[in-house]
Amino acid sequence: MDSIHASGELRIGTTGDYPPFTYYDADTKSYSGSDIEVARALARKMGVRPIFVPTTWKTLSGDMEAGRFDIAVGGISVTEARERVGMFSLPYLKDGKVAVVRCKDKRRYDTPEAIDRPGVRAVVNPGGTNEAFARERLSRASLRVFPDNTRIFKEIEEGRADVMITDLAEARYQASRSVGRLCAHGAERPFTTSWKAYFLAPDAALRDRVNAWLMERGMAVEESVP
Repeated sequence: MDSIHASGELRIGTTGDYPPFTYYDADTKSYSGSDIEVARALARKMGVRPIFVPTTWKTLSGDMEAGRFDIAVGGISVTEARERVGMFSLPYLKDGKVAVVRCKDKRRYDTPEAIDRPGVRAVVNPGGTNEAFARERLSRASLRVFPDNTRIFKEIEEGRADVMITDLAEARYQASRSVGRLCAHGAERPFTTSWKAYFLAPDAALRDRVNAWLMERGMAVEESVP
């Protein structure tokens, strides 16, 4: 908190590839998304300027440990590995893993067992909890890592992959944009339970300030992280 106020800047790490939470537009060189707006509002509340720092899912924890930003936002799931290098705010969203499939093929992938079988082509973005889940749970399906999360759903729409495992919030967003081409399987009963929160530098004063602000805005979920 002292360095934030001294610099007059809140350094905000974000991947820019995970709508509806964070998206980077290379043409306008600007970020948008629900978590981006929240981060800007937090900076205003703190009386400092928001500075967005690009990161990736693969380098997120390393960048936090190296002190490259004060807070990271953009649909970040709470994990034990991340808690070893930083802190989390109170959670603002309960989420979980589901499968994104072509709507016409939805009945073919109606259970996790139906997804994890020979001949099913799964695709996943690198470095985050999606890849970790897929590598742990998909032992018989083929798994391909696709580097660009902003274009990965086209792989399913255009028939080059059958399934992507991702969080329910992103799955619903992509299904709504595809106009009946993509469906979120497991939306009623996700494969896992997880929590979205803001990833913070390990500073209790910063965590307390962010948590108080989230409660003030009514954003903190009533259930606590297990």
